[in-house]
Amino acid sequence: MAEENNLNDDLKDKAKEFTDEAKESASEFSKSAKETFTGSNKKILAGVLAILLGALGIHKFILGYNKEGIIILVITLILGILTCGIAGWVMGVLGLIEGIIYLTKSDEEFYNTYQVGKKAWF
Repeated sequence: MAEENNLNDDLKDKAKEFTDEAKESASEFSKSAKETFTGSNKKILAGVLAILLGALGIHKFILGYNKEGIIILVITLILGILTCGIAGWVMGVLGLIEGIIYLTKSDEEFYNTYQVGKKAWF
């Protein structure tokens, strides 16, 4: 009976250690993700969204350029229908180019250009 209690205690201790380590890892990941995707520098999020969903203008909304985001969205949806998708394809290529530009700039240069200077296009 004593051995069984010791085994149960050991298992509980191991489970608690594992749980504590998992919580710590999750906390570190969460903190890192928040630093990457929020705050004053949204370079990575805006760049990746521009590359993947550039035709929808989501990267513009992330940076706070609502008017420009709506323009891209309208061009993609309305003109895309009228031109059988050509306008949407063009907006996608422009989004890809903008995403590459965002990701190749240094953090400081990106911040100064797109968040402080409010340069909305390229």
